[in-house]
Amino acid sequence: MVKKISLAAVALLLTVAALDVSAQAAESRYLRPKTRRAPQYNWHANYAHAAYGQPVALVVPPTAQMQTNWSWGAPSAHFSRIDHQFGRDYPGAGPFGGRFKPTPGWPSNMQQFGVHYVRGPWYPTQR
Repeated sequence: MVKKISLAAVALLLTVAALDVSAQAAESRYLRPKTRRAPQYNWHANYAHAAYGQPVALVVPPTAQMQTNWSWGAPSAHFSRIDHQFGRDYPGAGPFGGRFKPTPGWPSNMQQFGVHYVRGPWYPTQR
């Protein structure tokens, strides 16, 4: 009886380990294009939120891939990828930012309001 329980426990541990490895491989394959594209442009489109004076990150689920940006006139919407992912490592104050444009009096699209989508971390411990 003890031998059957220990064999079942070992089989369960091996199954869990195999699933964990395959999940990590799938995630890395999913994130590969995003990690290549993200450093090529900034996440905030150089517009600041009116209340904060700097861009605001709206954290969305890590599985979100696309965003809709509404505009006035033609075309009235455009769809773009969400490549940037939220990270906890803050480099500190330094020459990383720049002067941000304020929200215009008559904004022509949603990006000019200063709130931009950023995907959330996969795990609570992700850095």
